[in-house]
Amino acid sequence: MKPSSTHTPPATDPQTVRPSGGRLLILVPTFFLLGAVLAGVWFKYGKHAAGFLLPGQGAAELSDPTLDLLRHLNSPVEIRFYSVLPPGSAPEPLQDFSRRVDHLLSEFQCANDVKIHVTRNVSTFRSNADAAAVDGIHPFNLDKGDACFLGLTVVCGERKESLPQIQPEWEPALEFDLARAILHVTATQSPATVAPNTQASPEVTNEVIRLIPDLKGTSLEDGTRILREAALQEFTGAGTEMEDKLKIAQQQLSDAQNGQSEAEQQAAMKHLQEVQLEQGNKYKQIAARLQAELAVFEQMKAAASTAK
Repeated sequence: MKPSSTHTPPATDPQTVRPSGGRLLILVPTFFLLGAVLAGVWFKYGKHAAGFLLPGQGAAELSDPTLDLLRHLNSPVEIRFYSVLPPGSAPEPLQDFSRRVDHLLSEFQCANDVKIHVTRNVSTFRSNADAAAVDGIHPFNLDKGDACFLGLTVVCGERKESLPQIQPEWEPALEFDLARAILHVTATQSPATVAPNTQASPEVTNEVIRLIPDLKGTSLEDGTRILREAALQEFTGAGTEMEDKLKIAQQQLSDAQNGQSEAEQQAAMKHLQEVQLEQGNKYKQIAARLQAELAVFEQMKAAASTAK
């Protein structure tokens, strides 16, 4: 459905382009997480962001497959970021998510600043809302006030592909979703037949067949939805496990800070960091497997169409 700009925000703010950068987020009381990467995610209650790093861990990076794709682009790519989030319509967790997306885009551009250009439309100026609608970005939160737009459009020459509404629930997969959009618009062959650089394992193929037994009768859109819903269940389970483990690790650190030695405090802090990294890696694995399943499903559908 074509997005409507009827409820676009009034032109009250000057149009700005923000410099990209990390933002400190609260993971648990008294601890702050730095930066944003693929595995960052705010689950049900918008609490935890996997892939964010505790002080002293250093900056996170894009995955190797994404870096390989970005560094070997044959054509220039423009990524248009639309973040039109009027304060009255967009809660603070959504604003935070937008800032993390902004940071992820900076990582993409830094990977190949010759071929990748990021255009940021981040104010509530009416022209940004109108441009978002024209680019296929979906308005939302219309029941809360002025329309919100939060999406991405990737352009290469005459080809264009949009992520019409990006959501915090899908943050673990955002890096791969954006990389796949870039792959599609820069591909020299039909996007439906393009596969990622890695070859699908039998386990991935079997999982696609298990989830979508009626391959011919399932549309590309429905199949994508089925695979994403299955991955979301895994994300949710991993998020619950993460929350429980982090609470335990936090309590252990709090106990260590109350009268225990410096060595014991450092050990408790190290354990908390290890728990956070462990859960972040789980998010990455789920997101990577989802992208592999989507690629396999696209190949199967393309093969089925060719066989007709």
